[in-house]
Amino acid sequence: MRNDQPGIHVDLSNLSPFAQGANRYCFQHPNNPDRCVKVIRPENIKARYRRQSPVKRVLGTARLNDNTQELKAHGQPAIRQLLRAGEENTVWAHLPRFYGSVETSLGPANESELIRCADGSVAPTLESLIRGKKVTPELQEAISRFEAWLAETRILTRNLLPHNLVVTDRSGQLELFLVDGLGAPTIPQALAGAPGWSERYIARKIARFHTRLAWEQDNQGFSWEDFQRLR
Repeated sequence: MRNDQPGIHVDLSNLSPFAQGANRYCFQHPNNPDRCVKVIRPENIKARYRRQSPVKRVLGTARLNDNTQELKAHGQPAIRQLLRAGEENTVWAHLPRFYGSVETSLGPANESELIRCADGSVAPTLESLIRGKKVTPELQEAISRFEAWLAETRILTRNLLPHNLVVTDRSGQLELFLVDGLGAPTIPQALAGAPGWSERYIARKIARFHTRLAWEQDNQGFSWEDFQRLR
């Protein structure tokens, strides 16, 4: 999935990101409005590395690079097996289509589908739709479909955070797409083949997701850490 041709293929020098997280900038692809490129913020990797304990520093910085981890996550066994079985539509039902790594004027980037709404606007995050509000019945149905997809496919994710999920109506009904946080840490991924392990892992992630949704809607002034302890 990697594009290894030499040189700069995507010029981002005159563009501003349409979104950014702690570790990456997200740009609309200048030559394809239906794709986005995610560029690492290297200064944040250095800062995170400095905060690591001496033991963790031995592991290097690759595990702190979200693009490297995302490339690895798309190669997880559950996704590979579905693609080999011709189940592409199942894989991409709640994940943006992924096109691998590409060189840009800002360094290596990951290229993927840019999820838009039916009116052409960039899909909003789930967080923006529920912060301080009740979840509508239509949105709850979309959340339930996403959770059922996780359980059915056994695709592993990290903690499910509302700002890493976007909501689109492009199919005629609301659907959730996970745009960040795909993949599991090394040890959980290694255990994925054990009977029943993936199911239990995903059930725990979904349960924690429910707690997070409750906090986003009405945290009553509690921090996320305190809210979790109260639940």
